[in-house]
Amino acid sequence: MTASDFKAPRILVADDQPDIREALRLLFKGEGFESEAVSSPRAVVASLEKQSFDVLLMDLNYARDTTSGREGLDLLARIQSLDPTLPIVVMTAWATVDLAVEAMRRGARDFIQKPWENTRLVTILRTQITLGRALRHTQRLEAENCILRADNLPDLIAESAAMRSVLDLVRRIGPSDANVLVTGEHGTGKEVIARTLHALSPRATKPMITVNAGGLPEGVFESELFGHVKGAFTDARTDRIGRFELADRGTLFLDEIGTVPIGLQAKLLRAVESEEIARVGSSQNRNVDVRIISATMRT
Repeated sequence: MTASDFKAPRILVADDQPDIREALRLLFKGEGFESEAVSSPRAVVASLEKQSFDVLLMDLNYARDTTSGREGLDLLARIQSLDPTLPIVVMTAWATVDLAVEAMRRGARDFIQKPWENTRLVTILRTQITLGRALRHTQRLEAENCILRADNLPDLIAESAAMRSVLDLVRRIGPSDANVLVTGEHGTGKEVIARTLHALSPRATKPMITVNAGGLPEGVFESELFGHVKGAFTDARTDRIGRFELADRGTLFLDEIGTVPIGLQAKLLRAVESEEIARVGSSQNRNVDVRIISATMRT
């Protein structure tokens, strides 16, 4: 469910007769609907171009002394091009089976004859509003996840309004080279977000190296991240490449960054800001081109 599912339904009414429009306005007001009324096909199109509605209730005849329904049938095709998800209920005082069939073929969801019966009309509209909202909700989720679901992307599925804003932010900053901090409780998908950011970036063909920064003992922190040279300490029997170099031209994901001791944070910050690292035991600085994505449960 989204916030829009709890808003009062908005109905666009199209009829050339003022008394019809007023009767429907009063009926819908009593049912808790919001409505807007227009009197011509041109006004219908103008309203749909400016704002969205949950359902359109439209007459098929507008010009005086016409009963063919041709104006309404032509309007149906135009509306379908503007918003194919908008439920349309057509009504006319000159109903025939052929006209109803043709209206449904052109995109109408239901058909009602004037004079209408209030209970039946309201029931039809409520049904179409529910179906229309469900269709739009499904299509919105499919579109969002299509963007974030490709051959090289992790599955990232989200339905809540809060997560939709997160997805929008991911889409906008993913292609950039900005360093990112992801916050959230354990199990909320911080690493999935990080992998998605990497996959959306120009660095996607390069490695994403993951480090549990908070799980590194202080004695091996520098060696793991920056590497070391042979003989730098007792167990340093060979040269070792650190995670920063492994992630060169790619992404370095530092998980649990909030648990890194303050003293080590300064060394990490220096490497991030200068884009240079020195292996433990070496005085030679090495340039690294790394995008940093960090995650923490702490806020």
